[in-house]
Amino acid sequence: MSQNNFYITTPIYYVNDVPHIGHAYTTIAADTLSRWHKSGGDKTWFLTGTDEHGQKIQTAAEKRNITPKQLCDEVVQNFQKLWKVLDIKNDDFIRTTEERHEKVVQEVFRRLLANGDVYKGEYEGWYCVPCETYVPEAQMGEGQTCPDCHRPLTKMTEETYFFKLSKYAEPLLKFYEEHPDAVMPKSRYNEIVSFIKSGLRDQSISRTTLSWGIPLPGDEKHVIYVWFDALINYLSALDFPRDGGKWETFWPAVHHLVGKDIIRFHCVIWPAMLMALGVNPPVKVFAHGWWTVDGEKMSKSVGNVVDPFEMAERYGVDPFRYFLLREVPFGNDGDFSELAFVQRINSDLANDLGNLLSRTLQMIDKYRGGVVPAKYVKTQIEDDVEAMASKTVEEMTDLLDRFAFDEALKTLWAFISRSNKYIDETEPWKLGKAGDIDRLDAVLRTLWESLRLSAVLLAPFMPDTASRIWEQLGLPGDPLGFGRANWEWGKLDTEITVKKGDILYPRIDIEKWKAERAERDAAKKQKTAPVAASAEVEHKPEIEIDDFKKIELRVALVEDVEIVPKADRLYVLHLDLGYEKRTIVSSIREFYKPEELKGKKIIVICNLKPAKFRGIPSAGMLLAAEGKSADKENVVLLTLMDDSIPAGSIVG
Repeated sequence: MSQNNFYITTPIYYVNDVPHIGHAYTTIAADTLSRWHKSGGDKTWFLTGTDEHGQKIQTAAEKRNITPKQLCDEVVQNFQKLWKVLDIKNDDFIRTTEERHEKVVQEVFRRLLANGDVYKGEYEGWYCVPCETYVPEAQMGEGQTCPDCHRPLTKMTEETYFFKLSKYAEPLLKFYEEHPDAVMPKSRYNEIVSFIKSGLRDQSISRTTLSWGIPLPGDEKHVIYVWFDALINYLSALDFPRDGGKWETFWPAVHHLVGKDIIRFHCVIWPAMLMALGVNPPVKVFAHGWWTVDGEKMSKSVGNVVDPFEMAERYGVDPFRYFLLREVPFGNDGDFSELAFVQRINSDLANDLGNLLSRTLQMIDKYRGGVVPAKYVKTQIEDDVEAMASKTVEEMTDLLDRFAFDEALKTLWAFISRSNKYIDETEPWKLGKAGDIDRLDAVLRTLWESLRLSAVLLAPFMPDTASRIWEQLGLPGDPLGFGRANWEWGKLDTEITVKKGDILYPRIDIEKWKAERAERDAAKKQKTAPVAASAEVEHKPEIEIDDFKKIELRVALVEDVEIVPKADRLYVLHLDLGYEKRTIVSSIREFYKPEELKGKKIIVICNLKPAKFRGIPSAGMLLAAEGKSADKENVVLLTLMDDSIPAGSIVG
C-alpha cells in the first residue's frame, strides 16, 4: 500500500428511509479521516452514495403509484441535503441507478461468468423480504423468522446465478492470517474468521421475481441481486476497469467504514468477489457499533429517534460532529444522551477550548496591543509545552490510523488542558504588571502557537470551529491549507496581529435547558396524537356522494388461500360473495398466514375492473388499514366482528 494514497468509503445508504444518526455517524467519521489525510499531504479520495435497487424500493414505489426511479430521485435528496448541513466534503457521490455504475456491475458479472466463478442453477431457501436476503436454516430465529428483523421468512424457489463463494474459503483465511488488521475492531476480525471456518456456501446473485434491478447481461429475465450490485460501487466510482482510471491509484489503499450489521457482506463476499476478479481485497474494513438513546433502542413509535438535522440546528454542526466521535470508542455501541451532549459542550468546548482562546487573545490585546511577538527566549517550561505538542501530533496520527477518534480527541484535549495549565503556571498578568517583557513575549507566543496547532489538529473534526479560531489568531486562509508542514511547531516566525471575535462557545444554562427540553418532549408527544387534518397528512381530492355511490362494497367470506409460486408477497384468495364465487390476488402474504385468513369475513370492492397478476385473474380488491406499528410496516384487513352478516351483503 502506498503511504501517499488514501481511499475512504462509507456504505452506500439504502434509500428506504430518511437519514438518521447512524448514517451521520459513519459519514462524519469518513469525512474526518479524509480531511486528516488531505491535511497531511496524502492523495485522498472520499466516496459516499446511495443504494437504490431491490424489493423494498419497488414495493414502496408501487404503494405510492410512482416509479422506483422517481422514489429514489426524491429520497436521495435527503442524504445530499444532510451531508451539506453536516459540512461533509466527499469527493464523489455515487448512486447505483447511474449508468456508470450499472455498466461496471454488468462487466464484473461477465468476467466472473467467463472465468467460471458464476454458474446458473436453482435456489431454494428461506428469504427475508424486508432484509432482501436468504437466511440459512441454522441462522433462522424461532418460528422461521429472520435473525435480524425478526419478521416471518418466506420459502422461495427460483432459477438463479450463483457466485462460487465456497471456492474462496481457504484464500480468504490465508489473506486474513497474513493481514490481521484488515478487519477491525479485533472482535469483528475474530467473528469473520470464525464464520469462514464454519464453511461457506455459494451465493445466489440474481433474481427472477423482481424487476427493479440491473438487468443481467445475456439473460435479462434476471436482475442482479441488490447486495452483489451494491458492493461493486466501490470500484465503479473509480472508473474500474478502465486503464488509467482512479482505481489504479486508489484501490490498493481502500478503507471501508461500515456498520456491524453488514460486516459479512464486506469481509466475506466482497473480498471473495475481488479475488475472483484478480483485484486485491480491501486494506481495511472497520465496523462500528450502533447507537441507543438514553439507554433505549431508537424507535419511531417511542419517539426517541435522534434527528441529525435537528441536532445540528439546535446545537451547531461542529459540536454534533465532536460529540459523536468523542463520546464512545469507534467500534463499540454507544448511547446518545442529549444531556451528555450539552455537558460536553460546556466542559470541552466552552470551558477548555473557548477559555484558552479567550484568555490568550485578551492578554495579547492588553499587554501587546493585539500583536503576537515574533521573537522570544524560551525556558524549560516552553520546551516542555513544545515537546508535548510534537508528541500530540505523533499520537493523533497513530490513533487515527487505527480509527480511534475518541482517543485522538482525548489526546488533543490533554494538550489543550496543558496549555490552560501553562497560563496558570506562568501567570502572564504578573509578568505584564512587573514589566518582564521577555518572559511575557515567550508566554504569549507559546500560547498563540498552542492555539494555532490545536486549530490545525481540530480542523478535520470541527472544520468551522477551527476556521473561527484561525481567523481570530490573525491567520489567512484555511487551517488545513498548508499541508503536513502545518503540523510542525513554530513554522511561522513573524509578528501576527490577532482579531479577537465572539466567544467561541457560550455556556449553556443546564437548568434552563432542562425546562426547555421538557417542553419539547411534551410538544413531541402531542404531535403523535391523532389529528383530524394536518398540512403534513396527504389527502385525496374531495369527491361527491355520487362518486362514492359508484363503489360497490360487499361482505365476502374467505374460503381458501393459495400461495402464488415464485412471488414472495402474493396470495390468491378464493371468496364466497353469496351470489357467486370469485378470486382476488392480494399482496398481504407478508402480514398473514393462510390459516389466519380462512373463514374470515372481509370487505371487498366488487366492481373494480378485473386485472391479472402473474397470469392469475383478480376480480376486486380487499380493504385494509396500512400503517406503522412498533417501527414496522403493518397491514390489517377490515373484517366483520358480527358473523351474522351474510356474505354478499352491501356495505355503505
